[in-house]
Amino acid sequence: MSAYIVSLDAGTTSARAMLFDRNGQMIDAVQQEIPQVYPRPGWVEHQPGELWSVQRRVARELLQKQKLQAGDIAALGIANQRETTLLWDRASGRPIHNAIVWQDRRTAQICEQLKADGFESLIRQRTGLLLDAYFSGTKIRWLLDEIPGARRKAEKGELAFGTVDSWLLWHLTHGRVHATDVSNASRTLLFNIHKLAWDEELLDLLDIPAAILPQVRSSSEVYGSTAPEHFGGEIPIAGIAGDQQAATFGQMCIETGLVKNTYGTGCFLMMNTGTRIINSRHKLLSTVAWQIGNEVQYALEGSIFIGGAIVQWIRDNLQFISEARDIEALAGSVEDHGGVYFVPGFVGLGAPHWDPYSTGLLIGLNRDTRPGHIARAALEAICLQSVDVLQTMEKDSGLKIKELRVDGGAAVNDLLMQTQADLSGYKLLRPNITETTALGAAYLAGLAVGYWQDLDELRTHWTVEQTFRPALSADEAGRRLDQWHRAVERSKGWGQPDG
Repeated sequence: MSAYIVSLDAGTTSARAMLFDRNGQMIDAVQQEIPQVYPRPGWVEHQPGELWSVQRRVARELLQKQKLQAGDIAALGIANQRETTLLWDRASGRPIHNAIVWQDRRTAQICEQLKADGFESLIRQRTGLLLDAYFSGTKIRWLLDEIPGARRKAEKGELAFGTVDSWLLWHLTHGRVHATDVSNASRTLLFNIHKLAWDEELLDLLDIPAAILPQVRSSSEVYGSTAPEHFGGEIPIAGIAGDQQAATFGQMCIETGLVKNTYGTGCFLMMNTGTRIINSRHKLLSTVAWQIGNEVQYALEGSIFIGGAIVQWIRDNLQFISEARDIEALAGSVEDHGGVYFVPGFVGLGAPHWDPYSTGLLIGLNRDTRPGHIARAALEAICLQSVDVLQTMEKDSGLKIKELRVDGGAAVNDLLMQTQADLSGYKLLRPNITETTALGAAYLAGLAVGYWQDLDELRTHWTVEQTFRPALSADEAGRRLDQWHRAVERSKGWGQPDG
């Protein structure tokens, strides 16, 4: 058996390639940032060619650094930013437009019209999702409507749709495989999570030809092999999952009621609900977690659009810090937030508010407000958004959360983690490997080729690096949450057209 697993983590702001050994330990990683394009306020795009070329580059560099050949790699797994939407020509492989990123809000009015026409309940029942511009379906509709000739080519079967996993899989296999996994399919507004199939009625509703859709497969199986020219030989591509589902698997949240929060560009909280679909009463998402063999696991999810991106905003727009990691020291330079609350509604608000017209809001400023207070308020905003989702999960599931498993780039910030424990009242467990998105994709790929035997073997790999326990009174935490809600209400609807 080959010695290692390679995981491609195709994120929103960076592409990474990571190397894992049989003990689930990360041996090495290579990362490169991916620029985003902002054509108009509320629009967010990627250049599709860069999504592929940068991802291939970091994978090649990883193998070169470690002096490895394709034959040394047992399998390759993919974890990807979800909902980001691409359409490309099947014959040439060329995209017809930039990729529309999950954060993009251009289709909010399409969603509003569908709600007005009474389709929200149908979509919710079939897909487990809310009717929101976040998801891929209305993005596809926009591309077909707005790009000259796109609809005609789509109806003739000349175009292919994919989220980023499908785009990478297409290129890795030199166009031989057009597929996705159930976790990514479940984020499109087009996939029936009960039947585990594309839904013809929803396709008709959004006027999307079925001919453009990828084949839907399980999250852990061999989809195909890399074309030899990419890495000097063929490597089985054997695991695919949306980044948050992959992180949940990497955190070994494989039992009902276990919850993880990934602190990345956004924050994404996911509770394993086992083989049962829980229909949220409070605007959370019911989604497919993963499929291994014939067993499908489901989850409740709360999506927060701006998490770590708030730190990038402070770095790049306010220029209070030169490196993202400096936020911890700046926020720690003051005793508290100084009465400042920060609602990061830059691209609307996600769960549980789902307001596409919310905007960013800083409130509580006074003559004594300093950069440290704003930095502290920014970190607290990440945590308070997460508390809203955690409390909603308990209401929907009827389960009491005992602990929160944390991961992602911002999870290394001790002040952020302690603040999260204080404001949530939950014990936080930070594992030794916080890059659990890539780890989850590696696990799924390794299981498919027998590199790891079963889930019991994987359980032994998950170990805790640090535990954070609440040190703030419940009364004070509740007061801050109440103030936060007052600020959120003031931000809602501010960007409403003609509002």
